Amino acid sequence: MDVTQISMFIIYHLVAMTGALVLDMIIGDPEHWPHPVRWFGNWIAFLEKRLNRGNGRQRKGFVVVLSMLVWTIGIGGMVVYTAYHVHPYIGVAVEALLIAPTIATKSLADAAIKVLRPLTEGEIERARYEVGMIVGRDTDQLNEGEIARATVETVAENTSDGITAPLLFALIGGAPLALFYRAINTCDSMVGYKNDCYGEFGYASAKTDDLLNYVPSRLTAFAMLIANRSYDHLSFRALWQLMKRDARKHPSPNSGYGESAMAALLGIRLGGLNMYKGIPSHRPEIGDAKQPLTSAHIKQSVAVMRRTVFAYWFLLCVIGGVIIVITYPWG
Repeated sequence: MDVTQISMFIIYHLVAMTGALVLDMIIGDPEHWPHPVRWFGNWIAFLEKRLNRGNGRQRKGFVVVLSMLVWTIGIGGMVVYTAYHVHPYIGVAVEALLIAPTIATKSLADAAIKVLRPLTEGEIERARYEVGMIVGRDTDQLNEGEIARATVETVAENTSDGITAPLLFALIGGAPLALFYRAINTCDSMVGYKNDCYGEFGYASAKTDDLLNYVPSRLTAFAMLIANRSYDHLSFRALWQLMKRDARKHPSPNSGYGESAMAALLGIRLGGLNMYKGIPSHRPEIGDAKQPLTSAHIKQSVAVMRRTVFAYWFLLCVIGGVIIVITYPWG
């Protein structure tokens, strides 16, 4: 591939990425439509049932990652290549349709609002049920502040995992790479746990997910801080320092960046005590508790997420534009 082709494919990927983002914002993920995450989940469950046993579980876990590479880069790449071979416009359209299910702007906002509505109406049991649909912790005893914290943490983490990271990989490698990222993210959410059952088998999935999220998580935190005004009008420098102070406290090498940026902007404290099947889990506290967590912070976190996505999209367009200027034969 020469430099002219590189510039053209960056243009195609920018258009496909933008089209996918618009589609996701308008349509989202209709419940009964086919969705690659469901297919990935079924395939992972199929392999886990057959491979997560006996000796060599860590090696077998690499089979899961390699199979996802074949499905997404191999088969997905063939589909995209064929579409571009027919006509570039068809290729762009196919890529947009394949990228759209890898991002979750509308579904993330909708899930948060489903928690917010009953919480503001005083229906605490319904709010507990709705937040239980998006988090893994026990929710049956949560109060308003704890429900708000769980929801805000989910919005902060999934701004990167569910939206901005797939967009970055779509710019770099089009639909196949965006699908590969989503497949690995699904692997991590299903088997990437440090416990007796998945500690060895999920090792490859967890480490690959950590590697893929290293750059997107940090770019997302940067976009979050430049696109939003803080609760108490702190400067970007002050917000950046707060984010840096707290990001590495998180047990995940990547999730702490989005959560610490969100906490700094809203003037709240995230982390703390969570219960998982009745077992307490203490997560380091992130942010300064300048105000108590309430349902209002759920609405604010969704607004932060939306502005962050727009800023991140603009940042990717600038990056793509620079690559085009460098590689395009202007004369």
